[in-house]
Amino acid sequence: MRGCNLGSRTLSLLRRLLIFAIGAITVVAILAGHFFPSSRPPGRAETARLEIELVHENYSRDGSKQFDAGRKFSKSGNLWILSPHRNTMPCLEQNSSYTPPSATRGYLVVHTNGGLNQMRMGISDMVAIARIINATLVIPKLDKKSFWQDSSNFSDVFDEEHFVRSLRKDIKIVRKLPNELITRLKAVTYFRSWSNQEYYTDEISQLWNSHQVIKAAKSDSRLANNNLSAEVQKLRCHAFFEALQFAPRIKAFGNLLVKRMRSHGRYIALHLRYEKDMLAFSGCTYGLSPEEADELTKIRESTPHWTVKDIDPLEQRAKGYCPLTPKEVGILLSAMGYPSNTPIYVAAGEIYGGQVHMADLQAHFPMLLNKEMLSSPEELKPFTSFASQMAALDYIVSVESDVFVPSYSGNMARAVAGHRRFLGHRKTISPDRKALVILFNKIERGKLREGKNLSKLITSIHRKRQGSPRKRRGPISGTRGKERFRSEEAFYENPLPDCICPMETPRKR
Repeated sequence: MRGCNLGSRTLSLLRRLLIFAIGAITVVAILAGHFFPSSRPPGRAETARLEIELVHENYSRDGSKQFDAGRKFSKSGNLWILSPHRNTMPCLEQNSSYTPPSATRGYLVVHTNGGLNQMRMGISDMVAIARIINATLVIPKLDKKSFWQDSSNFSDVFDEEHFVRSLRKDIKIVRKLPNELITRLKAVTYFRSWSNQEYYTDEISQLWNSHQVIKAAKSDSRLANNNLSAEVQKLRCHAFFEALQFAPRIKAFGNLLVKRMRSHGRYIALHLRYEKDMLAFSGCTYGLSPEEADELTKIRESTPHWTVKDIDPLEQRAKGYCPLTPKEVGILLSAMGYPSNTPIYVAAGEIYGGQVHMADLQAHFPMLLNKEMLSSPEELKPFTSFASQMAALDYIVSVESDVFVPSYSGNMARAVAGHRRFLGHRKTISPDRKALVILFNKIERGKLREGKNLSKLITSIHRKRQGSPRKRRGPISGTRGKERFRSEEAFYENPLPDCICPMETPRKR
């Protein structure tokens, strides 16, 4: 009887061991199939490709999200949270002596120049100048001869009705000159750069004595950044940040791109100024092949209005005059603590060298997206032939991002940074390119590696370069004449204190 019981117990024990072994083998098989579906796990580039395919496959016609991206982000909240003392708001109310536009002395015709944001700044300046010289502004003509050869008209890029309506209390605006004045002799002039109000009231206004139409041949940088009346400064802000809205179809599609980016969670907008025209103009060829450097040099030498031809690329880079390379941006953001699964919207035109130069950035941050990846060819088709309209889409996504990072301080970077300040000092990281080059050179020489030490250095350098409120900087000490005005911080990059007030100040526009 005892032998029978012992045999029964032994059989039961063996049965339990067999069940346990089968269960263990099954679990291992499941885990292996889940984590290692093939003999070689997918690389970062393949992961990014699969995620991008999901973007195309999982949006409905109205752009609503149809899948849960399941993005996980670092618990380090300071990567996204705004620093303190940002309780500011737009402040554009004019004083009681400000009057509506009266009968004007003539018409101001404006031919803008440059890319989208240079034209926006110029148009806003011209709104203020029209007020100063008591002119009726004719809807500006956009630049069709710039590097991008864009044929867009004002109403193709901007909401013309909104522009006219928003400024009705400030200046008079007409869509075209009266027929009887179209062939009349115009006073065509290049307004002096960075001029004060007295220049316009004392010199330009004198042209009304013999002309009914004044034509501004260029629009960029026609007003000083500082030392203008509060009335003029507030009007500039009102024109730039409020009156110059993008055309409804651009605005709608830009907001749709924002919605699609947000489906991945909080995101960085990276203005990556690593395009052929920028590199050719600046002479920044670091990291490029000899053939690429030679191509850019030939472009610069053959472009007549680029007056500086002989440029030392290493000297440019050492002085911080070059845009960060994609590889350098990857090192910067990683060192500041952003996890590799952070979605990054790349606001840029065609990157010079394509994927060859993007590989290192993609290795740090596989989830790189742009407007082409976030939309179908059919959706994007109405915009693709117009550089200014494509730039407007990037502008909208950049302004609305959780963090904005420009690789270079050009017009787009300044305009977006200023707009984010105007809207409440949203987080904007401004790379200290001069300081970063020193660190990047050490990495290249093997004297410094990516890791905790580099992270501490880069974080410390940029602690006060993340968009906190500060007054606009004046001219660089020791500069004289035209260079003194040129060295001032751009007005539209930082309109504080002229157009930004503490939160408790009421707004009356």
